[in-house]
Amino acid sequence: QVRPVESGGGSAEPGGSLTLSCTGAGHWCSRHCMGWFRQAPGKERVGIANIVSDGSSNYGPAVRDRFTISRDDARCTLYLQLDRLKTEDTGTYYCAAESTCPALATYGAWGPGTQVTVSA
Repeated sequence: QVRPVESGGGSAEPGGSLTLSCTGAGHWCSRHCMGWFRQAPGKERVGIANIVSDGSSNYGPAVRDRFTISRDDARCTLYLQLDRLKTEDTGTYYCAAESTCPALATYGAWGPGTQVTVSA
């Protein structure tokens, strides 16, 4: 099963920005729904944004109006633009792709994730 590879994480100050990327391969690239998940230290992994093949997107309340999800199917790459970062955005970010968005909840082929640390 294809496991995506996330990149672009790092350290930032509150109010700063980062751009995350996620690259898959094969059938992963043509999945209808793609999403980003975040796992804060000591907490469970939760979904924060998803996007479907026509470009429609949804965001969790914690990141809405600050993060932007996008996809480039030709490059098999999913992006997440993180703006106006807050300390509570700290965590490991993962991506996933499935044929439907509800199916993201049971996604199992997790990649290594990329770490984001927001501190003053």
